[in-house]
Amino acid sequence: MNSWNQQKTYIQVPSMQRLGLAKKLWQALRGSVLSPTYWILAHRYDVPGLRFRIDCTLLGLQLLYSRKAPISYSDVYCLIFWPMVSVRYFEFDFMWRTLSTRSFQSYLDVSSPRLFPVLVASKKRDIFATLINPDVRDLAYTLELVESMGLESRCKLYDYRVGSAPFNSGSFEIITSMSVVEHIPEDTQAVQKMWDLLKPGGRLLLTVPCAAHASEEYLDRDEYNLMNSNEDGYFFFQRYYDQRLLQERIFPITGQPCRYAVYGEMSPGLYRKNMDSRMSDPNYPAWREPYMMGTEYRYFKSVNDLPGIGVIGMEFVKH
Repeated sequence: MNSWNQQKTYIQVPSMQRLGLAKKLWQALRGSVLSPTYWILAHRYDVPGLRFRIDCTLLGLQLLYSRKAPISYSDVYCLIFWPMVSVRYFEFDFMWRTLSTRSFQSYLDVSSPRLFPVLVASKKRDIFATLINPDVRDLAYTLELVESMGLESRCKLYDYRVGSAPFNSGSFEIITSMSVVEHIPEDTQAVQKMWDLLKPGGRLLLTVPCAAHASEEYLDRDEYNLMNSNEDGYFFFQRYYDQRLLQERIFPITGQPCRYAVYGEMSPGLYRKNMDSRMSDPNYPAWREPYMMGTEYRYFKSVNDLPGIGVIGMEFVKH
């Protein structure tokens, strides 16, 4: 199969109904009560990322009482009760297991969910973190979080696309990019740029969605305000990598990963059902996410073993 001729899925994004104040308060109350319960239940299944989930809660409580910057109460609430969703539990855990044991000073994050690189900078007090993200709206929220945590002197934010990031080659000891590469049409060039920015001996940590058979998704809206539509009015959203696509588009640059892990749905359709519900249901019970990871997802030995959709975490060393 030609890597440029994958199966394509076209998705019409449902509109989200807005909740009134009374329903929002009821939803928040339910989440406050049920979130700790589902976190405890998730321990039965050894769900990854539960320790990181506690760190998020502690951060939320710290921000609630300090109020150093105008981060919203809604954002603080989410930090305390449901900071991560779906496979983010696996992705945060995979990357942190590497970074927590490493000593480094120069760190670049390429458009990962803001919570991860900011918490890395908070925990690793001797590093200088550079965060790039071409989504200016998301970057503004990240800046609020950085200022709330008092990390302005050690975190610098730039609205760059990775391909045009004006840093010198070999500038960073660690580079992370969580569920980003799949959204970039020119993914190979993006990985090449990250590899060039990495110092010899440095480590690149990537996660991308995967499946036994590669495919691409297109949406009827531009999710990040960065794409041009095709002739049908749809925007490229993401690709799912199979083993062959990884071999063709990533490994020729990085070589084989020194460590990897695959985490995915146990039965086909669970991931899509969850995504559709999150995008359309204003009453979606986000507090169930860690427990759902235990009952509907698990580790697999390889991408080829996946019955449906999953995510692969990969660690590369630049020799």
